[in-house]
Amino acid sequence: MARVLSGIQPSGALHIGNYFAMMKRMIEMQHKSELFCFIVNYHAMTSLQDGAELKRNTLNAAMDFLALGLDPEKCYFWIQSDVPEVTELTWILSCHTSLGLLERSHSYKDKIARGLVPNTGLYTYPVLMAADILLYDANIVPVGKDQKQHIEITRDIAQSFNHKYGEIFVIPEEEIQEEIAVIPGVDGEKMSKSYGNAIEIFEDEKSLKKKVMGIVTDSTPVEEPKDPSKCNVFALYKLFASDTQLADMKERYLKGGTGYGQAKKELLELMTEYFRPYREKRKIFENDPAEVYRIMKNGADKTREVAVVTLKKVKDAVGINY
Repeated sequence: MARVLSGIQPSGALHIGNYFAMMKRMIEMQHKSELFCFIVNYHAMTSLQDGAELKRNTLNAAMDFLALGLDPEKCYFWIQSDVPEVTELTWILSCHTSLGLLERSHSYKDKIARGLVPNTGLYTYPVLMAADILLYDANIVPVGKDQKQHIEITRDIAQSFNHKYGEIFVIPEEEIQEEIAVIPGVDGEKMSKSYGNAIEIFEDEKSLKKKVMGIVTDSTPVEEPKDPSKCNVFALYKLFASDTQLADMKERYLKGGTGYGQAKKELLELMTEYFRPYREKRKIFENDPAEVYRIMKNGADKTREVAVVTLKKVKDAVGINY
């Protein structure tokens, strides 16, 4: 059985892009693989340095996953900072990672170009990510296209380490689902917390309606045919619609006579119904945060049983175990 690992940053409220690109996949994978799924709060610190907000976001991310159907009995589910072995491994890997490898990271350059203030954590982000993956002997790492290079860096680090010390690490492979690799936000750009264009998974109804009705479209008149492949509303609609609903909407677009306003209303109805049962489950966790923390602590304890085995092999190899 493949060992699958993926994490999500609690740098803000989780949105439907997070859900379809990562969370839904992980919830499905818990039934057919050995799943390691975690909330990467150390990574979030590279851009979020408000302690109260990070703590709140981390709890919310845990509640989101649990409400949406992740079962801690069927997977490893934990908060990154609750497994201290990852920081030990990060330091060891840092001492075996060339500056040239990190300097070639596109993600770092892109974030700096967008105005993010550079810090050492942001620069060495790929090393921490490598530790996240290698610590648990993950075979498969589902990622978006923008994270593909980080998996390549992880492989480079692991292969170099193995060449020097023997077969210590499993060499992971990325898995990218092309059809949902990019989910548009309300402005048509990739949906992202940092771009301010996201629709949150558990957005309140008033805000959800405002965002959906504000999705950017072109100026094609109601009566004219429309190209569904170039429409932000249609791109989101197909995430929630059945095959029959999708075929009907596509036919109406191509024929003309359906305005974007009508399409937005139908999208809003689908989104509201889709997440309705999850909203009800989430309220249970909102009323008992202590239970959420208990679940996450148990998940960390279970995960550490795996982490300590890998870390011992690494420490033995580099000569810091006695």
